Amino acid sequence: MELLLKDVLNLSPDEIKNGKIELNTTAGTGAEYFVDRWLRCDMAVKESGITDCSYWGWSGNKRNFYPGQPVFSFIQIGYDEWLFISAAVIKDVPENARAEVEPIERYKPFFGRVIVNHKRNSPYGGYVFNIENRLPTIVVKEVLPCMYSGEKFEGYDRVHLPYARLKDVFSGRILPTYYEALKKVTGVYCLTDTCTGKFYIGSATGTEGVAQRWGNYLSSKHGGNVKLRRLYDEKGDEYFEQYFTYTLLEYFGLSYDPEKVKEREQYWKRCFDTIKNGYNDN
Repeated sequence: MELLLKDVLNLSPDEIKNGKIELNTTAGTGAEYFVDRWLRCDMAVKESGITDCSYWGWSGNKRNFYPGQPVFSFIQIGYDEWLFISAAVIKDVPENARAEVEPIERYKPFFGRVIVNHKRNSPYGGYVFNIENRLPTIVVKEVLPCMYSGEKFEGYDRVHLPYARLKDVFSGRILPTYYEALKKVTGVYCLTDTCTGKFYIGSATGTEGVAQRWGNYLSSKHGGNVKLRRLYDEKGDEYFEQYFTYTLLEYFGLSYDPEKVKEREQYWKRCFDTIKNGYNDN
């Protein structure tokens, strides 16, 4: 059964009758895509719903909005895919400028999280519509567990994250599928000190896979390893946060024999000679 946007927004009859919906693609013909502009905004700005991606008050000499109207703003992220980024009541419409708005508080938890499917009649047609004409046909594709980041998990063979991005993944700020994917595999990984070029090779064999082991590094930085602890005592938190990256070298199912995972760990230690030239001590 399809989930419709009207079921998520739960609009009042007055909001349906008087409301507008805007489907924004680019900031003019051949100009920057609004999704790229939105992705560069600070998290607090995205959460507020007040960005420079919405609520342009005029189309030539035609006014798009009037004071008192609720407006629901979407930006294009795929051919027929749109991301809900704001909902607000129009307060004023200065000539040839963005409208002055007041965000609707009850919709803020959905900003940047609801993705819908909707086909426009023409890719070059108007972008502001009466919501009552569009609402019955707009299907919710997905409600994300966290703010849209423009990225997705691309496979275990491409897991390579600097500390800051790993922290954002584990906190749920970005790439929710990444964390879930890392919970589903054991494996051999490499920590790289990009300041010195030294490696540390380790393995993850716990019940929650690579995510469990990398979570230990996020909380302690050194994960209990002798040489990494020594480096931490000397350099502190900031060094690890600035210079360390996390790469998955090999991955296996959670039921894979832990001893075989450790055999592969020893193989990679020999390949990179990390006991002599890196951070492994055994």
